[in-house]
Amino acid sequence: MYLFLAFLMVPLIEIALFIQVGGLIGLWPTLAIVIFTAVLGTWLVRSQGRLAMGQLRRSFSELDDPTEPLAHGAMILLSGALLLTPGFFTDAVGFALLMPPVRSRVFRYLRSRVVVHDFQMGPGRTRPHNRDVIDGEFEEVWPDRDPDAPPSGWVEPPNRH
Repeated sequence: MYLFLAFLMVPLIEIALFIQVGGLIGLWPTLAIVIFTAVLGTWLVRSQGRLAMGQLRRSFSELDDPTEPLAHGAMILLSGALLLTPGFFTDAVGFALLMPPVRSRVFRYLRSRVVVHDFQMGPGRTRPHNRDVIDGEFEEVWPDRDPDAPPSGWVEPPNRH
């Protein structure tokens, strides 16, 4: 229902703002503002995206939780899409998402609404009490063969010294 309202209300808000701004300053200045915000937004998204990628690489290299840098990257991507969409309302939301304090606040809100049941990272981590895993020991058994016979090609021959 919320998605339907967003798809209904955002174009209506954009049309109303275009009519109001176009009536105040004229057609060409309005179009110039739209093009300028798209160019400025593209430049800002690239610079903020580089910072977010650096934070993500750092979190991976230090084996930290990458949730926040990934969320910031997703919000920067969304802001880029909003800034390339012609309109004043989408530009305002897009520029707001480019500000790190706004992204941090949105992330904290989303984190409070999402429950993570399991998270593991790094080598050697196993799931405790997993019923699909059977712990056991094994021993390789080599068949008695003629020592002069060539290997079958299916398995490595035993080392006979």
